[in-house]
Amino acid sequence: MTFITKPRLHHPSLHTNKVGYTRRDYEGRISTLCAGCGHDSISAAIIQACWELDIEPHRVAKLSGIGCSSKTPDYFLGASHGFNTVHGRMPSVMTGANLANRALLYLGVSGDGDSASIGLGQFANIMRRGVRMAYIVENNGVYGLTKGQFSATADRGSKSKKGVINSDSPVDLVGIALQLGATYVARSFSGDKAQLVPLIKGALAHGGAAFIDVISPCVTFNNHGGSTKSYDYVRQHNEAVSRIDFITPGCEITTAYAPGEVVEVDQHDGTVLRLRKLHSDYDPTDRYAAMSYMQQHAARGEVVTGLLYLDALAGDLHTSLNTCAAPLNSLSERQLCPGAAALDKINASLR
Repeated sequence: MTFITKPRLHHPSLHTNKVGYTRRDYEGRISTLCAGCGHDSISAAIIQACWELDIEPHRVAKLSGIGCSSKTPDYFLGASHGFNTVHGRMPSVMTGANLANRALLYLGVSGDGDSASIGLGQFANIMRRGVRMAYIVENNGVYGLTKGQFSATADRGSKSKKGVINSDSPVDLVGIALQLGATYVARSFSGDKAQLVPLIKGALAHGGAAFIDVISPCVTFNNHGGSTKSYDYVRQHNEAVSRIDFITPGCEITTAYAPGEVVEVDQHDGTVLRLRKLHSDYDPTDRYAAMSYMQQHAARGEVVTGLLYLDALAGDLHTSLNTCAAPLNSLSERQLCPGAAALDKINASLR
């Protein structure tokens, strides 16, 4: 077996960000996915977002499950922390890691099989608990590693490469995330980098549970006529609710936005998400309106993309549990083991 590695040397003329890294420093190994796979475009968008946000790679913890999508963390942020879990179990591992060390930025990458089928229960619980993270599902509607069977997100009536019609109702991960309390919910398309990069930047900077469902066509098994997850179908049926720019604090605000076209949302960490409204009747701060809007357009066969919902004052699991501010690995033995008297008091309260 032959392995091809990227050269570590960088051309001295490459631009660096504010923390001294080039874009190449955010890359990983060479992808082994099929040429043209939408997942590689998502990896490129993650690389671009982290570089533009001036994130030091070692501050990121990337986690995944099993599937084509869950291979992709090997292709970006090679100098970050990483953990590849068993099928469908990434959310619980990420919850534990987040509680143990809140100083890291948590990025979960999963697929429609990993999150919408075997891991659906875990996906639901991490959303309702409000774990601070950016959770990205690379959604292609098929099981690409096992020859293209329909996944749980495949639309009813869609056709497989072999001509089989799907008769099952789809699992809508965006709807579930909205219903269970995620505070940053978006949908995008792997072929729309201009929309996807700002959405990922917003998710990484968000103070609570951020979820992005990215339609990512499988060029091998699900990019044909009759598929509702193909490049052609999504481009023809895309209904973008917003065009967004993510602007970090201290940057000059452009004057290209006319009065009345921009909604500024201040996030708790000081960053600003600027939303240019394309539809005057759409309010991204109304959770129930977002759910209704999606269902209306889904009934018309339209794929709604953009920032669907945002709670700018979101808290996270640490706020709910009132945990200490310091990561657990920085605490002393005396702080972690308060002694027999304290333990007896806790046990007495449970009787």
